[in-house]
Amino acid sequence: MSTSHDHAQIGGQSLRPESLMMSYGYTPAWSEGAIKPPIFQTSTFVFKNAEEGKSFFELAYGLRQADPGEEMGLIYSRLNNPSLEILEQRLCLWDGAEDAASFASGMAAISTTLLALLQPGDVVLHSEPVYGGSDFFLKNVLRKFGITAVGFRPTATPAEMEAQAAAIEPGRLAMIFVETPANPTNHLVDLEACSALARRFGTPDKPVRLVVDNTFLGPVFQHPLKHGADVVLYSATKFLGGHSDLIAGAALASKPLMKEIKAMRTFMGTMCDPNTGWMLMRSLETLKLRMERAAQSAQVIADWLRQHALVERTYYLTHLEHNPAQQDIYRRHCLSPGSMISFDIRGGEAEAFRFLNALKLIKLAVSLGGTESLAEHPGTMTHSDITLCEQREMGITPQMIRLSIGVEDPRDIMLDLEQAFAAVGMGVPAMEMA
Repeated sequence: MSTSHDHAQIGGQSLRPESLMMSYGYTPAWSEGAIKPPIFQTSTFVFKNAEEGKSFFELAYGLRQADPGEEMGLIYSRLNNPSLEILEQRLCLWDGAEDAASFASGMAAISTTLLALLQPGDVVLHSEPVYGGSDFFLKNVLRKFGITAVGFRPTATPAEMEAQAAAIEPGRLAMIFVETPANPTNHLVDLEACSALARRFGTPDKPVRLVVDNTFLGPVFQHPLKHGADVVLYSATKFLGGHSDLIAGAALASKPLMKEIKAMRTFMGTMCDPNTGWMLMRSLETLKLRMERAAQSAQVIADWLRQHALVERTYYLTHLEHNPAQQDIYRRHCLSPGSMISFDIRGGEAEAFRFLNALKLIKLAVSLGGTESLAEHPGTMTHSDITLCEQREMGITPQMIRLSIGVEDPRDIMLDLEQAFAAVGMGVPAMEMA
């Protein structure tokens, strides 16, 4: 399917992503004048003739190089589909990427990308903590393919990370995998330092790729490709989808890297389906509005939590006065603190559970980035497959609670939080609402 970008500029000035989300990559004349792209709910596509089918398959299987300006035509929806092609073009706009691929889930995006870019004998140096599913895949699944994962702690300095990389047998380091801000501690990783490390230990024959999970702040509030990342990954279930009604993932990179990732996606069958792609396009139209509103509320709520008598510590990106190094990364990388807050309630797991069980407006559920506010207990839920000892080293405590702030009125969210604190029953008077 050809693309139309005639209206990406006006008067020589490029339009912003939030404006282009309504129409980029689509011409209404293609679909009887429909202002929105239809759902191309089809498994296969008809060739004009046998010669065209041959030509398309030659490109699909890499049997020949494309001629200048030539694009692979539509063959089969496991390879390409108009709904997904329009979605992927729009996803590229936020991160300034050359190409993108959509997937059936965030873990499908992560697993397909890693399997595409790694081979037996390789080593992945990765940040900790990361999402529990990513942690398990890195440490357990990749091991079955002869790939080793080596983690670096949140407190690791660039020099310590370099020492870890240097300790790896020469030629085996193939990837630095980073999740920043980290789930659930909001710890920031210096992408520019990681990029420099990748370039130092990579060679033309054995490049070291910097792969970044940008789910917590992206694609509106952080752009890793601008700080040296090679690949950006998303659980599109979260902010990109934003309504807790779909499961999807995405990967963005240069065209050569995406060619490798898309080839693996084709043979693993991990691509997004057309209906989900259409729903994602709908959600992209309000992405910036939703993320900005949730972040504004989260700032108010995080500041309120920090002053609460039953809160021992908050983990939020504007609460970094105690850590100048983290402040510096935030200043260089982030455009907003986002809407994810973690905090330690005074006490332990029992107090955290009493608090969670008392919530009314905020729902006790995993996931994040939706229009509704959610709360969960990382230690026994999203990160429960990580040993208690490792959880402590990563900064995950028994009393930690993770909040995903939605688009409700922040005063109502705080009202719910306050009554849940009161239910903990620690004898501390309820604070007056701000």
